[in-house]
Amino acid sequence: MKLLQNKRDMQLKHMKKEIAHFLQAGQEPIARIRVEHVIREMNLWAAYEILELFCEFILARVPILESEKECPRELREAIASIIFAAPRCSEVPDLLQIKNLFGTKYGKEFIMVASELRPDSGVNRTIIEKLSPTSPSGAARLKMLKEIAQEYSLNWDSSATEAEFMKSHEDLLGGAKQIHRQDGISESRPSQQGYGQSSVSREVESLPAEATQRFQKLQAQNPVSKSMPSSKLTSASQAPPDTRRNQTDVMEIARAALASADRATAAARAAAQLVNVSYGATTPTVAAEGKPLNLM
Repeated sequence: MKLLQNKRDMQLKHMKKEIAHFLQAGQEPIARIRVEHVIREMNLWAAYEILELFCEFILARVPILESEKECPRELREAIASIIFAAPRCSEVPDLLQIKNLFGTKYGKEFIMVASELRPDSGVNRTIIEKLSPTSPSGAARLKMLKEIAQEYSLNWDSSATEAEFMKSHEDLLGGAKQIHRQDGISESRPSQQGYGQSSVSREVESLPAEATQRFQKLQAQNPVSKSMPSSKLTSASQAPPDTRRNQTDVMEIARAALASADRATAAARAAAQLVNVSYGATTPTVAAEGKPLNLM
């Protein structure tokens, strides 16, 4: 482990120097990617340091392990941490051999509890965090970049990198949806206004004479409610609320006039049918008596 730590120290110095060159050259996107590898190497270096202490702790208590059948409580954290870290530290194959020895002594269930991080596994929390496969957070990457810039005495402006790290994926996805939603709203407004104007004109054309005259009088009293030219349809969404309210009132009056005209037409048809029925019932009687037909 000490040999690996010394080797990693040299690699970390080289990687930090490269990141400093990228920052100085203004290639911040590359530096943001490279810094993740630096953080992982440093986490692995710290995990090796803790595992080395655990190995020394267990080595000093080998007689206790040999004398007891079950795992001693004071050694459970060290043994469980080594079992958990063994497959994640492939550069140290000796850890896998130690894991197999513990499996032979304490059983497969004991190995599964530590490897799968089940409740009461006893694995050291720092070991879990340092060997985690998740990518470093934006705050951790920004902090490391600032430390590298300070170590190499760089006058680096971190505002652009801070804005990039603080930007979340939800904001990027939601922004595109919001843009499409606003475009749909802006496109639907002129079509809705055009539909309103055409519906008014169709209803006015279908009105009877009296209703048409009444509608023209109301339109003369409310000049704002007159139909707008096509060039002004696009600015209808910017009209004041009073103008839109007057247009709505005119629409309601036109619909009411249509309804009254329909009722009048239905009444006239019913009266005509009644007259036809009465006339058809009296004519055969008069003809049968041989009397002259008197319609008056």
